[in-house]
Formats: sequence, structure tokens, C-alpha cells
Amino acid sequence: MSIRLIVLGSGTSHGIPMIGCDCAVCTSDAPRDRRPRTSVVFSYDNYTLLIDTPPELRLQCIACDIRRVDAILFTHFHADHITGLDDVRRFNWIQGGPITLYGDEPTLGRLQRMFPYAFIEDPDYPSAKPELNTTVLDGPLELGGRRVIPIPLMHGPLGVFGFRIGDIAYCTDCNYVPDESRELLRDLDILVLDAVRRRPHATHFNLEQAVEEARRIGARRTYFTHIAHELKHAETNAELPAGMELAYDGLVCESD
Repeated sequence: MSIRLIVLGSGTSHGIPMIGCDCAVCTSDAPRDRRPRTSVVFSYDNYTLLIDTPPELRLQCIACDIRRVDAILFTHFHADHITGLDDVRRFNWIQGGPITLYGDEPTLGRLQRMFPYAFIEDPDYPSAKPELNTTVLDGPLELGGRRVIPIPLMHGPLGVFGFRIGDIAYCTDCNYVPDESRELLRDLDILVLDAVRRRPHATHFNLEQAVEEARRIGARRTYFTHIAHELKHAETNAELPAGMELAYDGLVCESD
């Protein structure tokens, strides 16, 4: 069976439109110029794997008709990738059981400090809360019968993870791909890669750098994500090389 990747959100930490901004992208009527915070879902073999829990998670799941989450992988602990965690309690109710979170130790530690009520038994807590387990991510693992390969990346000085399942890889929030990680990205059908804006950025690939890195990796199709308000969707796509384009919310990719 094929692996499906669904883009839930494709925007930067501010989200697009940004608060109080009147630029051409933030005021655009084009649906693909609207970008909540970045996240994706891998779906395969009746298994659904969520990558990160951004602030708009509830709205993203409604928009993309996500009805199940079997496990959650975290790329890193920045706020735009974790602060929607409480929304996963709805999936606990639907599925009737806990959900396991996978991440490195700093990320799981940050989640436990930000959402302490979700990780402790407290009979006096008056409201429903997520039911969660945690597992430290330290190498490839099998989830839903498929091999999940963490891809070490650098996000400025911070080590983060991308993920590969089959011939699809998701690499957001990065500005450097180590040689050994590039080896893990060989022979891809689909690559989703960070490309924040045109100007240089201290912790993200800009568009020019992302195109160069995409050429090195050599996936058959590349989609750029974590996009700021400097990149208008249609105009930017018109100038990108063949086989490369901006991702957008609701984009569905499939690979065998």
C-alpha cells in the first residue's frame, strides 16, 4: 500500500497572515498564501503518524479530515511545533487509549514542563486532559509496520529531527544537512524541505539555499515548507526549477 503525506500547515512560527501585517501575502485572498504553523501527517496501512503539534492543530485536523492519530513524532521543542499538544485529547476519546509521543530527551522534557497536567495523575484536575506515553527517540524504529528513520539536522545551533518513511522525507526547520544525513535521504520520491524566505536566515534555509540542498538530495519531487510572508505562492512557484514548488496547507503526496 502507498504512503500518503498530508501537509497540515506550511507557515513560519508567526503564521501567515501575521498579526498586524499589511504586506501583499498577509493580505492576499489566495488560499495558498495562508499558512498556519508547520505540521504534516504520514498515513499508511490504516496507521496515522502526526509530526509535531502546532498551535492550530485542531483547525488543521478539521480542515484535512484527520480522524485518527496513532503516534506523534516531534522534530524539536520550539513553541510553534508543540503548543497544540492539548488538542490530541480528542483522539484519545475517539480511539479509547493513550498516544505515544516520540522525541529526543530535551523535547520530551520541555513538553512535560509546559503541559505538566497531561503527564501526572491528578484526581482533582477538573477537566479532560490528554492521555500520553513518552519514548525517547534515539534511532530508527517501526511504527504501524513501517520503518521510520529519524534524520539528524541542524536548526542553527540546535539539533533537530527530520523523518523518512519509505520514499518520503520531511525535513522542516533546518539550515544544514550533515553528509551522513544526506545519505539517509537518497532515492526519495518526495522531499519536504525548509525554505523560509529569500533573505538569509540564521536558523533556516532561505529559498536559494533550499533549492541548492534539494538538488544535492535529488528527490524526484521537492516541496518547500515553513514559509514566511515574503514568498507569494503562485509567483514563487513560477520561478522554481522543475520538480520543485512551495507546499501548501492540504497538499497530499503519495508514494509506493
